[in-house]
Amino acid sequence: MSKRRTFTPSFKAQVVLEVLTGAKGPAQVCQEYGIRYSMLSRWKETFLERAPGVFDQGKADDESEKRICELERMVGRLTMELEIAKKTSLLLTSRRDGNGSWQQC
Repeated sequence: MSKRRTFTPSFKAQVVLEVLTGAKGPAQVCQEYGIRYSMLSRWKETFLERAPGVFDQGKADDESEKRICELERMVGRLTMELEIAKKTSLLLTSRRDGNGSWQQC
């Protein structure tokens, strides 16, 4: 049984760009790289569908950065709450000895 070939995203983009820019025709690209026309068509369709999103990359990065900051603040707050809970638990489990000083249980 033969293995399926896998292609990197950069290779796919290069092949599609060769066709879209007119540097090579679809038949020439398929023959040169040993790929089927149907595969080239799928790559081209995917490329064209996702092309408008290329310029929205900065917006997605800003949203991701905001989410990261929010999560970091939450981690800091929860860390402080945990420390307070530990200290409170330590105080509540302590008891006084006969001399009026506190002892750990």
